[in-house]
Amino acid sequence: MPFKVLVYSRFPKAMTVRIGERFELMDAAGRPPGEVFTAEQLSGIRAMITAGGTPLGAAMMDMMPKLGAIVCYGTGYDGVDLAAAAQRKIAVGHSPAANASAVADLAVTLMLAVTRRLLPADNYVRSGNWSAAKPSPLMRPQPGNPGRRVGVYGMGEIGRKIASRLAAFETEVAYFSRSKHDLPYQYLPSLEALAEWCNVLMIAVRAGVDTHHAVDAGILQKLGKDGYIVNISRGSVIDQAALVVALAGEQIAGAGLDVYEKEPHAPDALTAFPNVVLTPHVGGHTIESHTGMQSCVIANLEAFFAGQPLPHAVRGA
Repeated sequence: MPFKVLVYSRFPKAMTVRIGERFELMDAAGRPPGEVFTAEQLSGIRAMITAGGTPLGAAMMDMMPKLGAIVCYGTGYDGVDLAAAAQRKIAVGHSPAANASAVADLAVTLMLAVTRRLLPADNYVRSGNWSAAKPSPLMRPQPGNPGRRVGVYGMGEIGRKIASRLAAFETEVAYFSRSKHDLPYQYLPSLEALAEWCNVLMIAVRAGVDTHHAVDAGILQKLGKDGYIVNISRGSVIDQAALVVALAGEQIAGAGLDVYEKEPHAPDALTAFPNVVLTPHVGGHTIESHTGMQSCVIANLEAFFAGQPLPHAVRGA
């Protein structure tokens, strides 16, 4: 009989098919597990799958007294109370680097789209303004990539892949992260210094208490009226209200965003700007990425039920 695994977050069925071939999945479909399953059913749960950004605290863990493993589908794990998990001797795993290439690709796509004003250009053709020879200030020539200064905030697997892709566009690349690495890019000592130096600020840092609203009004001011910001990390890293103010006041040139403080993100002041390109948190949403993430989930679960350490454990968890 396959081991039972609780699916805590809401996932499309296609994303759990492979996992369901090896384990008996108890899918809460994003609802509170106590509303879907009985206390007796939950009392026997030893492992669960969650999306890293879904809040998962001590009270939920205590509903499953036999819980021994929390496996995050994806690289993130910011929603999991790691201290509570450690206190209860619950192992936490994730899918490190499984979607790094896809996320890096989207980061560069967002940068190109916003700096080359792809959406206004698309609208210029569709609206008939181009054929009618109607002038548009949004169609003025913009600076190109050669010599563009791109700052990468966070130099993990995704940050490194972003940097390598940007180098191919003849840009200058610098970075700031908690540690200096042996890389062919300039290291700057602070986020403030990085924002002052760059034309495009790429956010590729993990979400956490230390990065919450790290990009605030002050950082945006240092980025300047010719600067762009791209975020493929977590929405919590940017003070979104400050971003709206900066865009409205033309304090920065534009933004490319795949993540938001609240998701799914409804139309609001942010979505009204023509110099902002928005995608619905699809950075890692490719066939190859999902295959990789599912493989990590399966490997973590199989190791746990075999009494072995998780091969993709969260460091410090």
